[in-house]
Amino acid sequence: MSSNPSQTETAASYQVLARKYRPSTFEDMIGQEAMVRTLTNAFKADRVAHAFMMTGVRGIGKTTTARLLARALNYETNTIKTPSTDFSEMGLHCERIMASNHMDVLEMDAASRTGVENMRELLDGVRYAPVEARYKVYIIDEVHMLSTGAFNALLKTLEEPPDHAKFIFATTEIRKVPITVLSRCQRFDLRRVDANELAAHLEGICEKENVLVSKEGLAVIARAAEGSVRDSLSLLDQALVQSVETGGEITAAQIRQMLGLGDRSRIFDLFEKIAGGKSQDALKELSEQYRDGADPEIVMRDLLDVCHLVSRAKAIGDADGLDIAPDQRSRIMDLSENLTQGQLTRLWQILLSDYEQVRTAPVPLAAAEMSVIKLSLAAEMPPPELAAQILAEIKSGNFSRPGLQIKRSPANVKTSQRRQSLLAAKPDDQNESARAPLTPPKGIANDTSKSASYEFNDLASIAAVIGDSAIDIRLDIERFFSVVSFRKGHIRISQLPKVAKPSLIGRVVSLLSNLTGDLWVIEQVAEQGAETLRDKRTREKDEQDVRDRAHSAFSHSLLKDAQLVEIRDTAPTSITDTITPIVSSDDEQQVS
Repeated sequence: MSSNPSQTETAASYQVLARKYRPSTFEDMIGQEAMVRTLTNAFKADRVAHAFMMTGVRGIGKTTTARLLARALNYETNTIKTPSTDFSEMGLHCERIMASNHMDVLEMDAASRTGVENMRELLDGVRYAPVEARYKVYIIDEVHMLSTGAFNALLKTLEEPPDHAKFIFATTEIRKVPITVLSRCQRFDLRRVDANELAAHLEGICEKENVLVSKEGLAVIARAAEGSVRDSLSLLDQALVQSVETGGEITAAQIRQMLGLGDRSRIFDLFEKIAGGKSQDALKELSEQYRDGADPEIVMRDLLDVCHLVSRAKAIGDADGLDIAPDQRSRIMDLSENLTQGQLTRLWQILLSDYEQVRTAPVPLAAAEMSVIKLSLAAEMPPPELAAQILAEIKSGNFSRPGLQIKRSPANVKTSQRRQSLLAAKPDDQNESARAPLTPPKGIANDTSKSASYEFNDLASIAAVIGDSAIDIRLDIERFFSVVSFRKGHIRISQLPKVAKPSLIGRVVSLLSNLTGDLWVIEQVAEQGAETLRDKRTREKDEQDVRDRAHSAFSHSLLKDAQLVEIRDTAPTSITDTITPIVSSDDEQQVS
């Protein structure tokens, strides 16, 4: 079956937008004003370097800049005979340089020619003068792919090249380029293009192509391109075919479906459910978005974007300055009013950590669902501001739970009772505590009046009240607690040794709360505290032994050559009853 010749010719001659609208002058480059200004001034002052290093993300214009720079170095017209960045008219060499077929401008892809032999072959021609242009220009793309030997072969020529040779390097991995090469080049960092500027650039291209794309759709493409001009043009090229069936304006919904992005309003729905602690509803929403074609990685990135916007609105108190649709501003303000800055920061940290896990997980959807569960649980926790307020009131001695007032989200008000129980719960291993439940001394476990009557002023009084009812805790307190400071409701101790159980502090806090009816905080600090109760008891015993040994009774002639084994405390009746020496068998006859 024969095809239409005109259609075949059109398909063969079609040029993608990324090539069709590649900048042909420095003025056409968007977002790189600082670099263009520096190069323009260098050419005007005749202070042009012999080597340039262009670095930046993919699709930002590194290779295009290298070709424009080669064109500027060899720019020549019938009236202009010097290098220039002003391409007011087409030069003698411009067309061939931009088409990459000029014999004095050599382009090399370091990704395919990485060896030292390739570099030596390239440098062999450096000593020869250019055939027809002013300079012989070497453009090496992805220069970081060169081997160590190739870099070493390049160094000497790069430091002292012939006057007619110029080098232009481009790389996306600047850290992989040896510092010895970087120090010999004039470096230009091409920055990402702002999303608004990129959307305006795409809008101008759409006008030239006579197609209609909604502004919101162009904004979606600009955000998805992440500052890369080439990526944005490739995405726009893909989006333009959406109008073939409808023939009308290409909407943001069509572009989102094409890119696998979730609907922006549905991302807000998901974030609201997460912030409200509704894990079941959030998981259902995530599953529905996944069935509709949303990529879990992109959903996580969009959640990060929403969290960032809400945090900014919370900080500045207004959403008018944010680059978002008007209908989304009210939702952002509602979220910022119902969440504290501490809660938003906590959600951001979890999202940022889990985003990397979703990217590398073998099943991204499962990782995203686990992240949603974690975020929902974090949303139910008390705000960090609440813990900070409690600690501040404890340190000032004015702690009173009824006086705490923290504004909570209406979605979280129903969990207030649970939050209060979390405040009094032990912070450590709950499973171990469940296996060995704590009970205060007999008679005070369920007696509120007696519990409130206990007031502790030091560690010894706590150990005395515990007694044998929780002997394992009392022994651990006596053994490991080195007190730095002791105040009602707040004990500061030195860092516990590794042999101590991880759940010890949590169990002691729970026991003290049961005994006193108040909230207690035990804080570990990097300071040297007082001796432990056990060390104190051992020291006092040793001191008493020393005093006992110094008693005059031990210097009696009858005890000469006797071996002292032990000193025991007995009810004093006489000297012989008070001091009970135990002697060896050899001296038994003398003592008797």
